[in-house]
Amino acid sequence: MTAPHPVIPEGACPRIARLYRFQWEEAQQAHVLLYPEGMVKLNQSAGEILKRCTGAHSIPALVADLETTFNASPLDAEVRAFLQMAEAQGWIDWNAPA
Repeated sequence: MTAPHPVIPEGACPRIARLYRFQWEEAQQAHVLLYPEGMVKLNQSAGEILKRCTGAHSIPALVADLETTFNASPLDAEVRAFLQMAEAQGWIDWNAPA
């Protein structure tokens, strides 16, 4: 039996969790998440998604930006799946809509 997937709050805006710092790491030539015990090296897709997780943009806005930037669609399902995984890992949390 698998654990239930976390439910993304309707209208919420993803943001990097307080424990982590997102940045470009020149030595790794990749975006990384730094935390007290170490570092997570991100692939390009994960870096591009997390770069947009500022707490100011809803998932539809984030997806639209990615689709425009990379001239690719549809990306909604993949972005949502990544955000669910990132939340389960503790990398992101949600800024509730106003």
